[in-house]
Amino acid sequence: MLIQGNCIEKIKELEDSSVDLIYLDPPFFTQKVHMLKTRDNLQEYIVEDKWNSISDYLLFMRDCLDECRRVLKETGSIFLHCDKSASHYLRVILDETFGHENFQSEIIWSYRRWSNSSRGLLNSHQNIYFYSKTNRFKFNTIYTDYSPTTNVDQILQQRERNEHGKSIYKRDSSGKIIIGQEKKGVPLGDVWAIPYLNPKAKERVGYPTQKPVLLLEQIIKIASDEGDLVFDPFCGSGTSLVAAKLLNRKFLGIDISDEAIKLANNRLEEMIVSKSFLLEKGEDEYKNRSETELKILADIDAIPVQRNSGIDGFLKQNFLGAPVSIRIQRDNEPLEEAIRKLKKYSKTKHCKHMIVFRTNILTGLSLEYNTEIDDSILIIDCYDLILNNWLRTKEDMVKLNYSQQALNRA
Repeated sequence: MLIQGNCIEKIKELEDSSVDLIYLDPPFFTQKVHMLKTRDNLQEYIVEDKWNSISDYLLFMRDCLDECRRVLKETGSIFLHCDKSASHYLRVILDETFGHENFQSEIIWSYRRWSNSSRGLLNSHQNIYFYSKTNRFKFNTIYTDYSPTTNVDQILQQRERNEHGKSIYKRDSSGKIIIGQEKKGVPLGDVWAIPYLNPKAKERVGYPTQKPVLLLEQIIKIASDEGDLVFDPFCGSGTSLVAAKLLNRKFLGIDISDEAIKLANNRLEEMIVSKSFLLEKGEDEYKNRSETELKILADIDAIPVQRNSGIDGFLKQNFLGAPVSIRIQRDNEPLEEAIRKLKKYSKTKHCKHMIVFRTNILTGLSLEYNTEIDDSILIIDCYDLILNNWLRTKEDMVKLNYSQQALNRA
């Protein structure tokens, strides 16, 4: 069900102890008006987050959380999403409302976003406070993969403490190491690296505060079972409701904006969810630069480019107001082809100057080939190419000397 109206007034209409899980993504006290348009620019959504004072904001949040606690079941939990703007205040209110003893976790949602020009550290995380109503709350453990550095063969063996308090392998009466129970992986921690929705994500609908469905799915899996009721008093574009529907939960959403309610209804009908290639395949799948190429780029303090078939990196500093692109010649690639690709892919980046690292000689161009052909391109020969060419030249000279000596003896 979706309800349009003031969340506090509408929550008061709900029965006591009727909700299994509450997720709320309320105003953050950013003191801004957030605006965003849909991809087709036909619709603009506005979320106002401006308050007369921090006192007014906290009074509103306290009243909301009081009502949330009333409608939450004894086995229920609440997840409050916030950021640095007022997280410290909200944590205190949560302690007072639900009890410090019912604080379960502070989840850090970590992500990477484009940098901005503001002074200070780049914001790359938000906070989600996890509280239960009682100590009888539902909790489903999610297991994650072991770190590549974990010796899985060792953790399969039981351990115990010796008389010195040191962890040792547990052994039976015959001295053999006792094998432990089967391992499911590492229980999910409180730092979640879930990508922020990129501008081209299929599920992005142009709502300013939209969160990824993957994030909400993880919360719902942790603290509820199929058939439970998930409640979101600030449902916005309806991400939590989409996640609940996907996981066979019942859902209830409230929002003061009629446009948000219409958008959430549309999303519940279409059920479009973006897959995260990063989470499915891991960061290594985005890396297509070899160790040798990365070493060359590191030697000149360049920034690697991982997913571009023509450009391998950029100098960290622009030159004459434009970026300087870099390409490293591939094995079995003529130098002219490396130059052609670099020029082609650098054109859209408005690069005025380019660098090619030559790693082999597959054409008639000599090692002296340089900026005489094109003064926008600098050709740099790699150390191993210079060394091999030097050794080859020395070897040819030795052979020539031997041949000359043989001719003289003849």
